[in-house]
Amino acid sequence: MHILHVVGARPNFMKAAPVLRALQGCGVRQTLVHTGQHYDANMSDVFFAQLAMPAPDVNLEVGSGSHAAQTAAILWRFEPVVEERRPDIVLVYGDVNSTLAAALVCAKLSLRIAHVEAGLRSFDRSMPEEINRVLTDQLADLLFTPSQDGDRNLQREGIPAERIHRVGNVMIDSLVRLLPEAQAASNGIPSRYALVTLHRPSNVDDERTLKSILHALLDMQGAVEIVFPVHPRTRQRIEQWRLGTGKLHLLEPLPYLEFLALQRHAAVVLTDSGGIQEETTYLGVPCLTLRNSTERPITVTMGTNVLVGDDPARLKTELARVLEGKAKKGTIPPLWDGHAAERIARILVTP
Repeated sequence: MHILHVVGARPNFMKAAPVLRALQGCGVRQTLVHTGQHYDANMSDVFFAQLAMPAPDVNLEVGSGSHAAQTAAILWRFEPVVEERRPDIVLVYGDVNSTLAAALVCAKLSLRIAHVEAGLRSFDRSMPEEINRVLTDQLADLLFTPSQDGDRNLQREGIPAERIHRVGNVMIDSLVRLLPEAQAASNGIPSRYALVTLHRPSNVDDERTLKSILHALLDMQGAVEIVFPVHPRTRQRIEQWRLGTGKLHLLEPLPYLEFLALQRHAAVVLTDSGGIQEETTYLGVPCLTLRNSTERPITVTMGTNVLVGDDPARLKTELARVLEGKAKKGTIPPLWDGHAAERIARILVTP
């Protein structure tokens, strides 16, 4: 059996790494294709190294661009790769443009597709990722879900039950394996701080919205230090609009281990990321999500996550609750146990 994996952005790397590892020794041939959607050292190379992933067999080097341009470039460059190699099944991960583009190519060529992290829904079609999720799931032959809500979403959309496999959360596989190393990388971390990440267009591509978030963070400085690894997109907007950042601790994007260490020891995490909602739930760290919806509702119903939307007053209120010791207490969802990739591997290799 020949299994081809497609990754493009750093959340994909954290999901693919344990699956690649779980399939070693299963008598299968594996090929890794990197689309190059994330391509600089901080967003790509260092993640491969820390996750102990093999170097990609193919790098499509598509780079940045609009959603249409990036998706089209992947379609064009990926098709000859799979036509030449003809894998038995192609694994796509998550919800980025690379995920959908690879699935479209394989569907047109009648190649089997497996979607890792299937079934997640925010029910907000203004999010490009939501379009990628819905379409990829309609194309996939095997759908590996992280939680029961994913199963329900797929069934409601008419996906046959025999295609759906609840396996747990592969992101947590990487976290569990590397958490001891992250603990060792925690030297020099402040004693009490809020960790911030922002990258979604809805938060950073509108000057008024980004300015309002930064003002809210600046107002919090008296109560807690703010540690803010700044996504390249966000830094560009801050500089473009000359927005004040005061004494916020602005950092470059961090490698996985260093960022995981910061998450583990944070008093609270403020984010608009999907994966961080999951990681904080596993770690038991309070998470305030600067979005009105989430495709990971289990982190709200079972975990430590609270949606605060784009309301600075709500953000301040919820942060105060956390700092006063009144943070929401969560539990770890079923099958988020570090063995999701092993379950995926067993399904893939079982005749």
